[in-house]
Amino acid sequence: MASASRFSEEEFQEACSELQNLQVSGWEMPVVTSVVKVYQRQMNKPIGLHEYKVSGIVRSPPDLLADVYMDLDYRKQWDQYVQELREIKVDGEEAVYWQMKYPFPMSNRDCVYVRQRRELNFEERKVHVILAQSISVPWFSEKSSMIRVKEYKQSLAIQSYGPWRSEVFMYYFNNPGDQIPFWILNNFTKSEIPAFLRDLENACLKYHRA
Repeated sequence: MASASRFSEEEFQEACSELQNLQVSGWEMPVVTSVVKVYQRQMNKPIGLHEYKVSGIVRSPPDLLADVYMDLDYRKQWDQYVQELREIKVDGEEAVYWQMKYPFPMSNRDCVYVRQRRELNFEERKVHVILAQSISVPWFSEKSSMIRVKEYKQSLAIQSYGPWRSEVFMYYFNNPGDQIPFWILNNFTKSEIPAFLRDLENACLKYHRA
């Protein structure tokens, strides 16, 4: 979806490598369920925010899981935090405009990002990789009712894990700007990541009926 210059070959290979051998030395593991593990590490800048790595199993074939993740119109049906989600043109390439609902009394956020999906043969395994990253779009005016997210990054790598299941690696970082004490944001994020994967799994199970 994004131009090849937006994401390097090394970034795609790194996501594949993490899927096979998760690198979490120095990371904390605050959330563990029967099917997902969430790791976190505090960022140096801005101090107090965390970045996350996620390892888990989702009940869906890899192709279907990647299709559902990329389907913006369908995501508006199953993701409770989506206010608005649509494609826009930025300098001749496709980008995504995303409005996020935040719990009261926090202001909603919005973000413009690019993404790219590829299928790779990594160590003789088929891996779907989706990379996303926020971009600066000066002409796309910020709305007074919400705060623009200027730092957002996500990596998703998916491979088969037996019949009708996928093994998933996800990296996630989001700096939502001011107003939110970091301890509140971090607690919210680490609990919502497993919930997001559950919602994504349910969305895959219902996708053929959508």
